[in-house]
Amino acid sequence: MNQRTAQKLQNALARAGRPMTPGEAAAAAGLSNRPDRFAALVNELTERGEILTTRAGNLIRPADAGLICAEIVSQSPHFCFAQPTDGTGDIYIDRTQQQRALPGDLVLVGSVTEQPRGRAGAVVRILRAGPHRVTGQTARGDGIVLRCDRWVRFPVPLRGAASIGQKVLAELRWQRDGQLIAQLCTAYGSAESAHVCADSVLDGYGIPTEFSPEVMRAAARCSAALLPEELQTRLDLRDTCILTIDGADAKDLDDAISVARDGDGWQLGVHIADVSHYVTARSAIDREARLRGTSVYFADRVVPMLPEAISNGVCSLQPDGDKRAFSALIHLDATGAITDYRFCKTVIRSRVRGVYSEVNALFDGTADKKIREKYAAVLDTLREARRLAARLRQRAADRGYMALDTVESKFTLDADGVCIAIAPRISGEAEQLIEQLMLTANEAAARLARSRRLPFVYRTHAHPAPERLAALSEMLGKLGIPAELPPDVSPRALADLLERTRPTPYFQTVSFQLLRTMAKAKYDPEPTGHFGLALADYSHFTSPIRRYADLAVHRILSDAVSGVPDSTVRRRYGVFASEAARLASETEIRAMNAERDAEDCYAAEWMRGHLGESFPGTVSGVTERGVYVRLANTAEGMIPADSLGLTFDGALQYVNTSRGLRVGLGDSIAVTAVRADVSAGQIDFAPTDAVYGAAPSASVSERSAGPRTEKKAAGRNRHTGSRRRRRK
Repeated sequence: MNQRTAQKLQNALARAGRPMTPGEAAAAAGLSNRPDRFAALVNELTERGEILTTRAGNLIRPADAGLICAEIVSQSPHFCFAQPTDGTGDIYIDRTQQQRALPGDLVLVGSVTEQPRGRAGAVVRILRAGPHRVTGQTARGDGIVLRCDRWVRFPVPLRGAASIGQKVLAELRWQRDGQLIAQLCTAYGSAESAHVCADSVLDGYGIPTEFSPEVMRAAARCSAALLPEELQTRLDLRDTCILTIDGADAKDLDDAISVARDGDGWQLGVHIADVSHYVTARSAIDREARLRGTSVYFADRVVPMLPEAISNGVCSLQPDGDKRAFSALIHLDATGAITDYRFCKTVIRSRVRGVYSEVNALFDGTADKKIREKYAAVLDTLREARRLAARLRQRAADRGYMALDTVESKFTLDADGVCIAIAPRISGEAEQLIEQLMLTANEAAARLARSRRLPFVYRTHAHPAPERLAALSEMLGKLGIPAELPPDVSPRALADLLERTRPTPYFQTVSFQLLRTMAKAKYDPEPTGHFGLALADYSHFTSPIRRYADLAVHRILSDAVSGVPDSTVRRRYGVFASEAARLASETEIRAMNAERDAEDCYAAEWMRGHLGESFPGTVSGVTERGVYVRLANTAEGMIPADSLGLTFDGALQYVNTSRGLRVGLGDSIAVTAVRADVSAGQIDFAPTDAVYGAAPSASVSERSAGPRTEKKAAGRNRHTGSRRRRRK
């Protein structure tokens, strides 16, 4: 779908505020002479709930028809909730008004009224049926029932051969009598195994794990051998001092760097594996890569976007071998500002396979003789890269880049795949160095595309919504941190706010809340800028092995730098760029949700071995159902409300004024682990200090029937960028 054409149609409908005939709408979209393209555009926008076809065949926006496009996100025995796609508050729908919609369905909701506890409405039409597949644990009930991991808040009768305590995948169905049942699809094994649960997570999100024989054969035919004529068309950089730096266990080395002093500034080379040379448009490998969208990272495995013959083979920039690359050659001045750049196909030879921990040891002076000898040939490059990265970090801080506290978890598994330890993943100077250099290349790629008006896949991040800024300001006031956050607040102002709280106990809490205030970063064919990075131009160019968005960017830029006229590039990639951006955003969200769910299972598996133990923690979220507490090792659980013996006051805290007690965001609290549900990825705590009153009650065990994705006052559901492995 061409986004510009779609926007023309939507703008015309918005101006009209009434139904438009197909002829009027086609003229507004500039497609009067292309009925096939107009029909395809209408079908896609209708399926996405952005326009509506009336009974007379005319077109109107749902909002102008008094309807709201929403997704069914949770199901209770007698009602469900629909979450509007515009981000406004959830809508309560009585089961009699549900029209047999199921969780995951995209629906139109009408007859919306304001009720004392929020909005209520009725399903008017199901626009797109969801997959209706859920994962969960079998339990004993009236026969065998399924306690779903998410979406469904009550045990569902299970049809199919399964035993108690299994992790299963099932499909939700309405029976003629109106009863909701689950039809067994797959039984994986013990629900007490995080590894087994991770298997179900992949299937639950529909993430492919096996490559077809056709794709495997195509990958095996890829050759790293350079043809003599290629050296005539590629820039030969084999004599340039180039190295890779990555984790010790990484095999898909898709980026390398070179840095040299150039007057008062630097000449930076970011050399990326030339994946588009091997993965050509519309090939079997390309179709599979589009379907997957991104590699998925679990504690015990990687589900790659590309077959290992490509990702760990011909495209991995291992040292001491000639490799095809796509290089960004960038000149920066003494302040780290980009003054010139060019992109070209190259041949490189990495001198060293660098490892983050070893480079960090070089930087902090703890490297032993063996490490110093390994890096002797590239020390000058590392020295200049370190200086340049420091300038880039300062420049980012000056423009308002927010250094949010988004610590990732590192899981240690034993020989049987059981989680035995969790710790924060530490990002050292070497990791931050590579990140800054990759960000620079990504910015340069976006600049090139915008300057030449090329169709492109940009990485964008919208300005925070005014209502979210207002909620953040209110929360800060309750923490005693006054802050004026106007609707047009700048990244610099939010970054200053974060830095003000860094010395305080509330830094992590404010960081979490800022993260939640942010819009979701996404891929977009339009260069609308990246608020979180405080950049007007940004894209993802540096990880084509792991992200289809980057591969799409490589394909477009490959033509652009090889002499193909810009007008031809626009015709060739206009539709492709829009479609690639949409698919990349969808598969990124799918992968992030799957990774989060699997991590929750591994965290619960670790906690299961520590039940009854006490830990110091920090309150990371507050809801009516209870208080979320994060431990120092990043594991997180909830103290159910009735275990606190306090009252939720609606101000992100629980209180007992008569006893002078309170528990709120950012507070330190000692907790005891009382329950760990591996299947649901849930951990329950109780206050260790008896002063908080109530002991754990029966309701603690009832939480497994609720959805894993309950909203929190602070959490991981917003992001300005991506995980470290993805941002490179």
